[in-house]
Amino acid sequence: MATEQTEDIPIADEMIRLGQLLKLAGLVEDGASARMLLADDAVQVNNETETRRGRQLHPGDVLEIDLPTGLRRLQVTRG
Repeated sequence: MATEQTEDIPIADEMIRLGQLLKLAGLVEDGASARMLLADDAVQVNNETETRRGRQLHPGDVLEIDLPTGLRRLQVTRG
C-alpha cells in the first residue's frame, strides 16, 4: 500500500462527509453506490475500516479505497 500515489482532494469547508467525498472524487455516482462500496469494507479512513457514509472527514484525513480497478489513496486537503 505504501507504493500507491496519494491524490489530494481539496474541500472548501472544514469538513465533508465520506459519501460526499466519494462523489467529489468521482468514485461513486450517488449515495446508493457509496453505501454499497462501504458495505463491502472497501474503504479505510486513517487505516481503519469505515462503513458510515456520514463519517466526517477533515483536512489531513487519508482514505484508501479498494476498487475493482485497483487501490486508490486520497488525502483530504483544504482548498
